[in-house]
Amino acid sequence: MTASNDKNLRVALIGAGGIAGNHLTALKKIDAVEIVGLADINENTIVKRAKEFDIPSSGCFTDYEEMLEKIQPDAVSICTPNGLHAPNSIAASKAGAHVIVEKPMAMNAAEARQMIDAANAAGKKLVIGFQFRFDSRTQYLKRMADDGVFGDIFYGRVQALRRRGIPNWGVFGRKDLQGGGPMIDIGVHMLEQCHYVMGSPRPVAATGLTRTYIGDQPSTEIHTPWAGWDHETYTVEDIAVGTIRFENGAVIHIEASFAGHLEDKMDFELYGTKGGATWEDATVRTDEHGHMLNIKPGWIRDTSYPEYFPLKLGQFVEHCINDGPTIAPAEHGLMVQQMLDGVYQSAEQGGKEVAIG
Repeated sequence: MTASNDKNLRVALIGAGGIAGNHLTALKKIDAVEIVGLADINENTIVKRAKEFDIPSSGCFTDYEEMLEKIQPDAVSICTPNGLHAPNSIAASKAGAHVIVEKPMAMNAAEARQMIDAANAAGKKLVIGFQFRFDSRTQYLKRMADDGVFGDIFYGRVQALRRRGIPNWGVFGRKDLQGGGPMIDIGVHMLEQCHYVMGSPRPVAATGLTRTYIGDQPSTEIHTPWAGWDHETYTVEDIAVGTIRFENGAVIHIEASFAGHLEDKMDFELYGTKGGATWEDATVRTDEHGHMLNIKPGWIRDTSYPEYFPLKLGQFVEHCINDGPTIAPAEHGLMVQQMLDGVYQSAEQGGKEVAIG
């Protein structure tokens, strides 16, 4: 991507781990971007990334606040674990930088609001890294929805399911650092897409149920592709289900799992008064000329992972430099966070419906 003018955007990253590699690869290809800083608590990771992406040693720090003070970047990409999103984002906004933060936005909605308040007070932009919104299937269904093909969308079904997909790296099994398990880690991807295509209605209530029965046990008895997770520190759910009600009367039901006796699936379905759709195969179902029709694109661009990153980072840069539009504003991130909070809070209360907002 090439920005539409010659202004440069000085970008720094907080967090140099796995996801940061995708950000750096995408940013390196944008003519208008100069990567000026990198912060991570692991010095070895910084050295590796700096060498890989030709970042000067003067821009590398183990303290992100020191980096913000000394480098004073125009924009910051946050690629840290969930528990650090809010303090990282707030500090970057206060330092005068625009921010893009990886999903989920924060650990909870209260933190998300603080992030928005900090960005607004500084007069800076805050974007959430909802990369699946750039998937061609998502954009196709969004245009269909905006054109009224589905009519009034009153129900969405979301599935983000892994049969045995507990990450055996990072801190994905620690609730204190992640905020939760599959609901907040992979469920958020499909939930935010479904909510986006439905027009981003305001959530008002949620119910939920969670269960842990596999992840807190040793992984040696069953052959799995990701064996060897740390079951002793595993404090998140294996599976979560929830129902979210919206101000306009619509409902989303969500299922998310790291482990369970089920088949792997990443998908969402829409039900409307005039038509419906399935995301995974980009099929739209409607009625025309006295017949039930299934409509599919003859060809659709493959924007599978990690090809989302050039699209979302490119749009972020245009948003910062030229005030271009963003399809992942902070306000959407807050609503998604409220939905996640609602499902978890309901589960803690035995499935009782809880109010959102």
